Parts: sequence; structure tokens; C-alpha cells
Amino acid sequence: MSYEQLESIRMLTNQGMDQDSPLSCLLVGQPTLRRTMKLAVLAALEQRTALRYTTPGMTSTETTSYVAHHLKIAGRLDQLFTEDALTLIHTTSRGYPRAVNNLSLQALVAAFATGKNLVDEAAARASVSEVVGD
Repeated sequence: MSYEQLESIRMLTNQGMDQDSPLSCLLVGQPTLRRTMKLAVLAALEQRTALRYTTPGMTSTETTSYVAHHLKIAGRLDQLFTEDALTLIHTTSRGYPRAVNNLSLQALVAAFATGKNLVDEAAARASVSEVVGD
């Protein structure tokens, strides 16, 4: 959200001059929203925030289960990713689902491009280079 949009939300919550607020608002977003809310120009809105929660990334076991679940939905029941590949994907993504999805997809493409039947650490490293740009 832009600063202007967040400022509009602050103005809507300012209706009763903090006596009572006719508006309850739930802001849900990426980590950038949390950083934006910390800006000094949004201090008034930050002060009106009653509750904050940050969803942590998945554990390594959860990441492995997450990838296996998506593969199962796609109709793939056998092992497609090596443990080393999943470890690298988890470490790089910090367990955040969108990053796991992006890295896993690129690793699948890298494995296919090299004619491999399994996504190994080399394919996972290629996906990290592609997605992260290292």
C-alpha cells in the first residue's frame, strides 16, 4: 500500500478523535507493510494499531511436507526432490511459502533442462541463482 492509502486509513480511524472509532480495520500484508508502518510519517496509524502478528516461516519438516503435498495434488506420489535440494530450498526461502513455490518451480525447470528425473542440489542451486540472482 502507498503512504497515501495508509494515511487515508488513519484519517478514517480519526473520526471520533480517539473517543470511539466507528471503523475497525484489519491490515494484512507482506513484511514490507510492517516496515512501512514503522515509518515516522505513519506514527499516528502505528499508534492506533491494537494488535500485531507475524506469521513465522515453516520449519524444514513443514517445508518438506508442503512440497510433498503440492506434488501429491499434481499427481506425483514418488520422491521428486532430494533431501539436499529441499534443504537448500528451505534455507533460501526461510520457509516462506511463496518463496518455496518459486524456488521449487525453478528447480523443477532446471532439472528438466538438464534431463534429470530428480531435482537434486545442483538444480536447486540453479533455482536459487535464477530467483535470488546470486
